[in-house]
Amino acid sequence: MSLLSTPIKPFANTAYKEGKFIDITEADIAGKWAVFFFYPADFTFVCPTELEDLQDNYAELQGLGVEVFGVSTDTHFSHKAWADSSPAIGKITYYLVGDQNHTLTNAFDNLRPGVGLADRGTFVVDPDGIIQLIEITPEGVGRNAAELVRKIKAAKYWREHPGQVCPAKWEEGSETLAPSIDLVGKI
Repeated sequence: MSLLSTPIKPFANTAYKEGKFIDITEADIAGKWAVFFFYPADFTFVCPTELEDLQDNYAELQGLGVEVFGVSTDTHFSHKAWADSSPAIGKITYYLVGDQNHTLTNAFDNLRPGVGLADRGTFVVDPDGIIQLIEITPEGVGRNAAELVRKIKAAKYWREHPGQVCPAKWEEGSETLAPSIDLVGKI
């Protein structure tokens, strides 16, 4: 079953953020846009490239009112050790969430069966707590944070402009469409 357009489930986890351990729940994202950026594990190969790329786009996401939560089934202690030992991870200023009990990963139906690791999944949640975007890629394919930013801008535009939709490759400031019977078969 797809989680698209469904509310997120309650959660309570501990995150590592800028030298501190912070307890987080679904209440911390109420009224905000949020990205839950699941990755398989700390101390791996593709994951640090993705997390660093996300950090490089974090200021823009914050400017859009979006909070970011990087999530793996590692502990928050492991996240700290990784940040202390890796220059790429050490510069991350968004939340790195520990999910060793798999509760958050299972809540997003993103646990790889029989392996105990999260899939490489991205979930964008709107201010009402509804999942608006989902992207799952195989373990060997890293994601592109700039494309995530573009998709979030489109989702925000669509939410703020009822009756308008964003066509393929839509960029902020580009034309949108107003679906109607007159457009059917003309595009």
